[in-house]
Amino acid sequence: MGPPDSEADFVEKDPTNRYLRYNEILGKGAFKTVYKAFDEVDGIEVAWNQVRIDDVLLSSEDLEKLYSEVHLLKSLKHENIIKFYNSWVDDKQKTINMITELFTSGNLRQYRKKHKNIDVKAIKNWARQVLRGLVFLHSHNPPIIHRDLKCDNIFVNGNHGEVKIGDLGLAIVMQQPAAQSVIGTPEFMAPELYEEKYNELVDIYSFGMCILEMVTFEYPYSECKNPVQIYKKVSSGIKPAALGKVSDPQIKEFIEKCLVPASERLSAKELLEDPFLKVENADYKQLSVSACTSTIGSPEASVLEFQRANKNNEFRLKGKKNDDNTVSLTLRIADLNGQVRNIHFLFYLNTDTALSVASEMVEQLELADHDVVFIAEFIDYLILRLLPGWKPSSSLSLAGKDPDVELKLELASVEAQYQRWFQELSKMKEEALEATRRRWIEKKKLAAH
Repeated sequence: MGPPDSEADFVEKDPTNRYLRYNEILGKGAFKTVYKAFDEVDGIEVAWNQVRIDDVLLSSEDLEKLYSEVHLLKSLKHENIIKFYNSWVDDKQKTINMITELFTSGNLRQYRKKHKNIDVKAIKNWARQVLRGLVFLHSHNPPIIHRDLKCDNIFVNGNHGEVKIGDLGLAIVMQQPAAQSVIGTPEFMAPELYEEKYNELVDIYSFGMCILEMVTFEYPYSECKNPVQIYKKVSSGIKPAALGKVSDPQIKEFIEKCLVPASERLSAKELLEDPFLKVENADYKQLSVSACTSTIGSPEASVLEFQRANKNNEFRLKGKKNDDNTVSLTLRIADLNGQVRNIHFLFYLNTDTALSVASEMVEQLELADHDVVFIAEFIDYLILRLLPGWKPSSSLSLAGKDPDVELKLELASVEAQYQRWFQELSKMKEEALEATRRRWIEKKKLAAH
């Protein structure tokens, strides 16, 4: 047997011996190198991000800050934020190492250059996903600012049309109303970043520049020769030349909304409601109807199936009327990662409500809180078409008019959110305590030698 291939043979293992790093470089920045790696526990390929301590840290305070930020990033779980699996500091090699999700389609800049003929519908889809990720980051208390959002830092799963915000290495947890350090990529930096007093809205400015790059294939301010020229234009309010090449007035107007002064700039949540990003064809799509003959000889639909998208999931609901005053329902949920979940259940027409059934399902399937209302409406919709004379005892379509239903939904949502936070904090606490114990054991061993 010959010598192992240098690319395939691993060159480093993490302290837990779970992750293997290969020599293959996936990307390289000023401070960071990203290698392909393998997770031996889950059997999946991952990205091994390595930063030289000497390049980024000047004091012990910097190291402490990095520890706390990395620990926070590990707790961030959202469908449009790159998954963060593990991190550690290698004192001998003087490196900070982070294991994250691997995207085989690369970043959005590479992906867009590879696929030049893309409909505006795809651009809108990517924009919505990036904004959802920003809403998640900015909704933290205090907000988390990315500070270096650009197409190079947005990663793509090409086979699902899924995009996620990554490279949170420059992210800062705001400890005060205005952050105070200049950092990022000049072409994407908001004017207030140079003034060293800014908030999470700097990410919205960068997001606008990302859309501009997606549409024109150009880095913003590519007409400038150096960062000084870019700074002069940005601080003077001169927009990048590429904006003049945007022919679609709707896209141009949307980009310009992101580039206005911070005091006028919309939040990520507000931009998601913009008419430009409105989801087309969001209505229910009928997939199938099976008919049978009733006892009096007229055709009667006995099985109906509908499909509808919500957020990043595709829902299919099939219903069949039984003879015993029940409806057999099957809900199929497919996410952008290709994961499919099916749940079968009976709906008792006399006693069940769509809201109570949906609440149980969401709990069992660990879905998001907003899915409760969506699924409940879906159940009501299907049963009303299966049995036109049926009157739902608590229709979600009336939720907006019924303050009690609305209050219950809000209270359930708050309760679930705090339960999740409590669980995450407990887990983080245990991990931190365990890490501290391990560190002291190692210190004692070293002292004994």
